[in-house]
Amino acid sequence: QVQLVESGGGEVQTGDSLNVACAASSSFIRYAAAWFRQAPGKEREFVASISRSGSYTHYSDAVKGRFTISKDDAGTYLQMRNVKLEDTADYFCAGRTYSGGYIPSRTVSEYPVWGQGIQVIVSS
Repeated sequence: QVQLVESGGGEVQTGDSLNVACAASSSFIRYAAAWFRQAPGKEREFVASISRSGSYTHYSDAVKGRFTISKDDAGTYLQMRNVKLEDTADYFCAGRTYSGGYIPSRTVSEYPVWGQGIQVIVSS
């Protein structure tokens, strides 16, 4: 099973941009991917997802228009623009395989493969 490792987190100020990456240990071409985040004291929440072809993307209302998810054979990526204080969280990439047509998923339990998480702090 593929393993995922995030990179690129850190501390930024409101309105800044930040890119986080998730490297796969082997070919990621068969996987749909997603990013989730978890703020202190809160449950893990969906951020964005992408089909294995990269043709279909979905976003939470909180990040739509500011974040962009992408993927290639090496992993998945999250471009974060115009970050807000409420974007502060640990960010996790996740992957899943599927057969048949793509049905987007925002559910943690439907992703069997996870990275270890990376911290993003937004300050004013």
